[in-house]
Amino acid sequence: MSKAPEGKFIAPVKVGPKGQIVIPKEARDMFGIESGDTIYLLADINRGIALPVHLGNEAFKKIYESLQADSFGSDGEE
Repeated sequence: MSKAPEGKFIAPVKVGPKGQIVIPKEARDMFGIESGDTIYLLADINRGIALPVHLGNEAFKKIYESLQADSFGSDGEE
């Protein structure tokens, strides 16, 4: 695999039998992710999966509400 531009990282990861993935060391170092850190999983069937790092509760709430609005309409109802 060729080297990614500075500040970028891409690598395949495998899902283990318990559904776990290992974040490669290079990516953990890039984002300062340490053992025991909490990383939010955001998933949207149309947008895919994102693992935002160091996301405060208020930022997470805004993103979650945005995903709900996109999926269910602006009021969050189906």
